[in-house]
Amino acid sequence: MKIESIDFFYISMPVVTDAGDGSQDALLVRVRAGRIEAWGECEASPLTSIASSIAPMSHGACRPVSSQVLGEDVSSPKDIARLAATIQWNCMDLLQAAHTWSGIEIALWDLLGKKESVPVYKLLGYDKAYPKVPYASQLFGDTPQETLDLCRSVREVGYRAVKCGWGPFGRGTLKDDADHLQAAREGIGKEGTLLIDAGQIFGEDVEAAAARLPYLEGVHATWFEEPFNGSAYEAYGALAKRSPKVRLAGGEAAHNIFMARHTIDYGGVGFIQIDCGRIGGIGPAKQVADYAVGKGVTYVNHTFTTHLALCASIQPFAGLRDHKICEYPVRPQPMAWEMCKTHIAPNAQGEVVVPEAPGLGIEIDLAAVKKYLIDAEIKVSGKVLYKTPSLS
Repeated sequence: MKIESIDFFYISMPVVTDAGDGSQDALLVRVRAGRIEAWGECEASPLTSIASSIAPMSHGACRPVSSQVLGEDVSSPKDIARLAATIQWNCMDLLQAAHTWSGIEIALWDLLGKKESVPVYKLLGYDKAYPKVPYASQLFGDTPQETLDLCRSVREVGYRAVKCGWGPFGRGTLKDDADHLQAAREGIGKEGTLLIDAGQIFGEDVEAAAARLPYLEGVHATWFEEPFNGSAYEAYGALAKRSPKVRLAGGEAAHNIFMARHTIDYGGVGFIQIDCGRIGGIGPAKQVADYAVGKGVTYVNHTFTTHLALCASIQPFAGLRDHKICEYPVRPQPMAWEMCKTHIAPNAQGEVVVPEAPGLGIEIDLAAVKKYLIDAEIKVSGKVLYKTPSLS
């Protein structure tokens, strides 16, 4: 199959705030080959990623992403890996390339799955997709009472696990953080799984992060996520040695497999969290999952956007029976929910499973995409390099 077209669609809520909510906008990628249409999604700044796809070549190692893919043959997973290697070489100085390629790569797996009439996880070598336990992924409330109410509300609708992150955590006093942690535990209940995401708030300040450990242990938190900058491996490693009861989690900032491996090997994390929309797509995420299994580290998806992204990010570990926990965006913005006709909803057992359908099995709602579509144009020296494409 020759790739005939790659189209980018920038969609957004009418108002975007500075809250740590990645579901406020999105960049969708449509790939067409023959009569097959496939979809992917980038986890990145939409306009920046579009620009990296079509920007004029700066030099041999800084070429536009789409030019490396258009017209190429994709008939097997080996072809996707070949294109990934080409982009890694020809776009190495285009730092947004990994994020832009991620959305295209996801769409190519969707394309192959539809061509072969099998789910993507089977193309990755798995025989079966195992159910995952979704944790309700949400932000801390502005006050401990709000955090309590948010956690209680997800428990009442059946979630057995919850993650609270960002918001005020780490920005105030130790007591402020302790109060939020107690509120979260009370809200999810004694038996619930509690996960805490610091949102890189401590930079590389190991002592500041370590000061929270007694309080995290006190509420029996399962993990302490991203206390530091995503590449601060020394800080992660130092804190991991001081945190035997609460394991560290990280890896969502990895935009290649080497960063993910360093997070495991030098950062000492117990949970490696990979976003297919950042790391280069489903293929490298599967490589990280295999590496994590060999290192005794639990693989977890990172997803805080749409169900297209959610489905893509589960595929790399869909066939891992013992890697059960799954990030689930519980309060996405209307745009992120409406753009998909297919949703991965918890079943009667409170578990989620990827669709048993060709490709990713997610149907896009074109009317909803049109509703939130941002009209954009990129022009250089009077020549239009990008204009919002037609959805038809």
